[in-house]
Amino acid sequence: MKWVKRGLLFNPEEHRLPAGCTGFAQSPQALVCDDHVRIYFSTRRAESGGQFLSHVAWVDVDREVRTILRVGERTALPLGGLGCFDEHGIFPFNVVRDGDAVRAYTCGWSRRVSVPVETAIGLAVSRDGGETFERTGRGPVMGPTPDEPFLVGDPFVLRHEGRWHMWYIYGTAWAPGGPADPGPARVYKIAYASSPDGLSWERDARAIVPSRVGDDECQALPTVFACDGRWHMYFCYRHATDFRTNPARAYRLGYAWSENLREWVRDDASAGIDVSASGWDAEMQCYPHVFWCGDTAFLLYNGNAFGRAGFGVAVLEH
Repeated sequence: MKWVKRGLLFNPEEHRLPAGCTGFAQSPQALVCDDHVRIYFSTRRAESGGQFLSHVAWVDVDREVRTILRVGERTALPLGGLGCFDEHGIFPFNVVRDGDAVRAYTCGWSRRVSVPVETAIGLAVSRDGGETFERTGRGPVMGPTPDEPFLVGDPFVLRHEGRWHMWYIYGTAWAPGGPADPGPARVYKIAYASSPDGLSWERDARAIVPSRVGDDECQALPTVFACDGRWHMYFCYRHATDFRTNPARAYRLGYAWSENLREWVRDDASAGIDVSASGWDAEMQCYPHVFWCGDTAFLLYNGNAFGRAGFGVAVLEH
């Protein structure tokens, strides 16, 4: 694989976001339309006490993925109610077409006391082309199980040969945090699930991508696409601790390939993209999303500080 970087595509500081939201455009995810591409992302709204809520916003770009056409004036989905799994935020927000509707598989998060956060996967549906979404229920469609006890999230979903397929993450441990880590440090791995209807999911709590930097490697945001008769996955990975201020331990993009969607061979050396020598993605690359628009494959991703400066784009040389 070889990706040609185009640079930063959307900087949230240069545009008006939905009311109260400021900074950050994390985990960009695309919905290809007839005359544009809609890109959903998570932004932040400040609360009293210095905490934040994650809201889903969107921006429309042209099908060449070069020009900003429109920024949504409202968030795509309200946060969950008091005590719900998505009370404090939605991040990420993966969209897939289902006939005339658009499904959004969400990662909702809520604050905890003994650990910083808990997550689960929800489902919302849009019937106005992806402008607004409505939950199918107040609870998640995939949450913790006896074998996946916490941090189920980061869904990426596609349909293939009449079946729904999902790649997601689940927590494997809470490790002791370092001096720069607020609270215990989470460890999570990528897993696979499938479903006949996209509602009831079959899973086996098995990590499908080998770790590269040790057992405490954290893997996040898988994105899967087909090219040249093979399935390809990009994701991001980091060390469990000291990743916020130490670029050597921060997120990088990983790569794996598969013949059957279930068994994956990790091959980061063939990823075809890495951090830049300087600039907005020199210290970190994270939250990748690959999609086809016509005959071109695009890679959206965040850079330094987990997407504070927005997201950029690269094009597959194919």
